[in-house]
Amino acid sequence: MSTSTENTVTKQPDTMTDGKQARSNRWLNRTVGGVGLTSALGDFCYETTTVILPGFLAVLGLPAALLGIIEGIADAVASFTKMAAGYIADKLGHRKLLVLVGYGLTPAGQSLIALAVGWPLLLMGRVVAWFGKGLRGPLRDAIVAQAISPGTRGRAFGFHRAMDTVGAVVGPLLGVAILGWVQAWHWHDATGPFRLVLWLSLIPGVLAVLSFLTLVKDPRHTPNPALKFFTALGELPSRFKRYLGAVGLFGAGDFSHTLLILAATQLLTPSTGVVQAAQVAGLLYVLRNVVQVSTSYPIGVLADRYGSMPVLVVGYVLGALTAILTVLAFWLNTNSIVLLGTIFSIAGLYMAAQEALEAVVTADLVNVDKLGMGYGALGTVNGTAKFASSSLVGVFWTAISPVFGFSLAALLMTAGTVALIRLRVRYQN
Repeated sequence: MSTSTENTVTKQPDTMTDGKQARSNRWLNRTVGGVGLTSALGDFCYETTTVILPGFLAVLGLPAALLGIIEGIADAVASFTKMAAGYIADKLGHRKLLVLVGYGLTPAGQSLIALAVGWPLLLMGRVVAWFGKGLRGPLRDAIVAQAISPGTRGRAFGFHRAMDTVGAVVGPLLGVAILGWVQAWHWHDATGPFRLVLWLSLIPGVLAVLSFLTLVKDPRHTPNPALKFFTALGELPSRFKRYLGAVGLFGAGDFSHTLLILAATQLLTPSTGVVQAAQVAGLLYVLRNVVQVSTSYPIGVLADRYGSMPVLVVGYVLGALTAILTVLAFWLNTNSIVLLGTIFSIAGLYMAAQEALEAVVTADLVNVDKLGMGYGALGTVNGTAKFASSSLVGVFWTAISPVFGFSLAALLMTAGTVALIRLRVRYQN
């Protein structure tokens, strides 16, 4: 390992709350459990929308390019919000209130989507919901990181991502079931069943706010009113900045999985019709989430045992494989459930590693007094890259072909994987 001081994470004294250590010896404490429950309810709300949004766009007659642009803009808004939220929290010392506002904006955005008859309200609703997602993400992760000991971060974040995905399994599954049940009702137009599911998804969104309010205790965070944004950003460790470069390169190909749902819908529609294709694609997305929820905690355990960086590298390899197999599906123009199920399963596995371990590596590399900024920077890089990815894949899908769009994604994800491997090797030698 390099011996330069910039690569050494300084151990900070544990923050004290009510005379007790904020970092519990037990990784599964009230804060971690409360954050997990809140995330499950929050994902129940917005992942239900994610799984039916491609079908909703299809019945509204909107093209794939528009979906990619909407998802890309929403990701970009979330990313820049994360950076600002991390800086404000580190400067003012208030995190819980901002997280609550973030969770409250998700059902607000869902309401706009449910009312949409064209792309403007769809875009506005997605932006509002993702603004809330960006606001809460880095601050919630910082709260979790300070509520546990460093040696159990993999397990704690793995558990959190698993709970996060429980909502992403139950919500879409229930949404698809309701969609299939109510389509036999007499509707004035084809959008009626989709709108009903969107309105019902608001219930868990409101419960998420109440859960975080009542269960989560934020370790006392000392304000730093003298903190300057660009100064603090420049003082982040150089190794962390190189890590962000690899994350950003991979993220530039890491397209929104809403496009993966749309891909399955398009491939299945000729043989089943659009409504049934949307249902099957939704179930495939549920499969992705089942894989993610069942592997998140084991991946966290492996990271605690063998190191978070090498396990994250494996996750990145699987991400590139997901894009390559999607190219193959379009090249063959297949409606094979086996191939599509394999694609979604591998996607769930790589997402489990990515979402849990990118946060763990960040906590390992950034000092606790700038942890909010670190998570904000990570979120900004990821969101900016995904804006480019989702937009480019959607545009190239429409303008040239889906094979070209997903091939570009595969190339960028592979390049990011290579960059992460080189970073790991550099600091091992």
